[in-house]
Amino acid sequence: MAGVKIAFGALFAATASVAQLPSATPEPPYRVVHGWPIFPDGEMLGQATGVDVDSSGRVHVFHRAGRMWSEPFPKETIAKPTLAIFDPDTGDRVKVWGEGRFIMPHGLTIDAADNVWVTDVGLHQIFKFSPDGRLLLTLGEAGVAGSDDRHFNMPTDVAVLPDGSFYVSDGYGNARVLKFSADGKLERQWGRKGSGPGEFDTPHGISVDTSGRVFVADRENSRVQVFTPDGGHLATWKSPALGRPYSVTICGDRALVVDGGDQPQDGPDRSGASLTDLEGRQLARFGRFGFYDGQFYLAHDGACGLDGSLFVVDAWGQRVQKFTAGMER
Repeated sequence: MAGVKIAFGALFAATASVAQLPSATPEPPYRVVHGWPIFPDGEMLGQATGVDVDSSGRVHVFHRAGRMWSEPFPKETIAKPTLAIFDPDTGDRVKVWGEGRFIMPHGLTIDAADNVWVTDVGLHQIFKFSPDGRLLLTLGEAGVAGSDDRHFNMPTDVAVLPDGSFYVSDGYGNARVLKFSADGKLERQWGRKGSGPGEFDTPHGISVDTSGRVFVADRENSRVQVFTPDGGHLATWKSPALGRPYSVTICGDRALVVDGGDQPQDGPDRSGASLTDLEGRQLARFGRFGFYDGQFYLAHDGACGLDGSLFVVDAWGQRVQKFTAGMER
């Protein structure tokens, strides 16, 4: 089923931080799948920042196609394709698209109808595309940052509900979450800059479970916050094990939390991913800082495969990797 940023699992009512919760039963170790994916000779991804899985299991990756993060952002769009789709089993690249549309790609979400949602922090916009790449909805004014109900300031991610309504994490310039109807009308928003409950410092990723709870990767505060559908604060997950969450993705009764680490000038001090239960208790951690298979230079986003595989994009490493439970292969 598509839309792995929407959960299918059990409910909970946690109000404590993860540091106060008891340990969970560990999962089997996750190992990288060597040789996945497969590129045509001479090609590779650019800075890969968004990943999700559609209803057929295909893995969609949003990347910068050779453009590097630089400020101020360029004005011209990226000429090369910025979206790549891979077969989940063979790793073959089956399709590319998205050329000439984006300034600085960031988040990617696939909804239950296989529509593709992306955020562009350079354009300050959010786009919804049909599965065949037709533009269905645009939010925000191209190149214009703002904090009202018609503008964003470097929006980072989208989480879509079954009825087509959606949440936006906004983002680098603002510090808020917004809820929109399916046709793009603002319904509510919450958050401000800070470190208290319900405050954010770079809300960088967002996900929703079947009960409607909203999970936000509050990156610079090194935590995940959990909210009711209308923004009431329920829980905070914060621990050395989870590190600095760049994204949180709900996978059934599990959450995949991607830790991008800090960003000193010479690179992150750590990078990896954790699988937790829906109370934030760590079940497994995999990956570490590095350049080899199974390691990350800057882990940025994660997705859950239909068969239980996990996919993580590495922005500075310019790649996507597949992990499975059990023996390395």
